[in-house]
Amino acid sequence: MTSGVPPGERADINTYAIDRLSQAFESSAKRWELIVYPSLFAFIILAAYGFYLVFSLAKDVHYLAISVDSNMTVLASNMQSMSDNMAQMNANVRAMTVSVESISRDVGALDPMLANMESMDRSMRTMTFSTSVMRDDMAVMNRNISRPMHFMNRFMPW
Repeated sequence: MTSGVPPGERADINTYAIDRLSQAFESSAKRWELIVYPSLFAFIILAAYGFYLVFSLAKDVHYLAISVDSNMTVLASNMQSMSDNMAQMNANVRAMTVSVESISRDVGALDPMLANMESMDRSMRTMTFSTSVMRDDMAVMNRNISRPMHFMNRFMPW
């Protein structure tokens, strides 16, 4: 294939093209170096920071697990104590039930006494009325005796 370019000149054109390609590649590589190296450095920094965050999170979760474990132990002992107290309260409520049933029976026994108390109440009312009548009678007697005594006292020397 002859392109109309002499063979010596063709070698110069090929060398020139390869030189130009080499320069373009170098300038492109320099541009990529300006982008890739800082990006690689930023990636390394972000990876180190990510490792630090994961390590801190793991440490915090470890402390949280220890705290929850100790709190669960305390909670379990408190729940046991609460269960014991509930059992004791249950026994006390049973005793109260027996006492209330006993009181109920005793109140049932008080019904005849209540009838006697009503009879006593009627008797007390009658006594109060009688006392009132007696007081009135004493007042009348006082009036009837005091006039003649008043008259008689004037004759006495004292």
